Amino acid sequence: MEEKSLSAAFEMHRPRLLSVATRALGSRADAEDAVQEAWLRLDRQENDGIDNLGGWLTRVVGRICIDMLRSRTARAESALGTWESDPIVAEDVEDPENAAVTADSLGLALVVVLESLRPEERLAFILHDMFAVPFAEVGTIVGRSTDAAKMLASRARRKVQEVPRPTGERQQRREVVEAFLAAAREGDFDALLSVLDPDVTWHRHTAHGHSVKIGANEVLAAVRRGDPGRVEVRRVSVNGEPGVLAWGPSGKPIALMSCTVADGRLVDIVSILDPSWLARLSLPPRVAPTRP
Repeated sequence: MEEKSLSAAFEMHRPRLLSVATRALGSRADAEDAVQEAWLRLDRQENDGIDNLGGWLTRVVGRICIDMLRSRTARAESALGTWESDPIVAEDVEDPENAAVTADSLGLALVVVLESLRPEERLAFILHDMFAVPFAEVGTIVGRSTDAAKMLASRARRKVQEVPRPTGERQQRREVVEAFLAAAREGDFDALLSVLDPDVTWHRHTAHGHSVKIGANEVLAAVRRGDPGRVEVRRVSVNGEPGVLAWGPSGKPIALMSCTVADGRLVDIVSILDPSWLARLSLPPRVAPTRP
């Protein structure tokens, strides 16, 4: 196959390959590196022997991803260090452009669970359950038998199924987050309890690592310790779901929260409180732009 036609054929498969790698690695930049490496391997390959280019490329990208995940796990020093994906933070408005940007992103609650999986579990689940790759192919990619690949995906699936899913219309979810913000500003703890699920899960990512707190009282205690008069907060979109961004007196961002709303209550909160992490994110301005 001539180089021009080979390149054109590869470009036809690039969107799906990039989607697979983004879901597997949790980082768009890492995904682009993986897909580029797949192209380099294809360019060096005797491609006349490739009967199914799409399948061949999926296998190659999958193997590159599993190697990257294993390398990431081997060098990780903490739970925070394994999470290399950066959330997509934007204005929380109905915007086709924003929807396109977040199309391949996952809710942060799901990202947290995926990052807790072993590389083989994560890739087996993503390839089979999200991209319908047959288990025989999955096994080849992760270096296991077909039955072992099924077991890997099953273990991952059980953990993923425990992640709360948003319910209700998007505008309703926004209103719940707005009600949470208003109650926190006013110190109205009864109102806070009305929008917090009693068993809300709160993931906190700080400069010192990752912790998990369970229960509405944990969130109430944090609100009591805060000083709303010294903090500026507003609603944003975090990986496509309503969230909260807060700035301190210096004008620097101090917290980013992703909120999962189900049945009219907050059931899961993921907070990024690490200053160095917040500093590298592309964040909306403190004041929301006015719209006609």
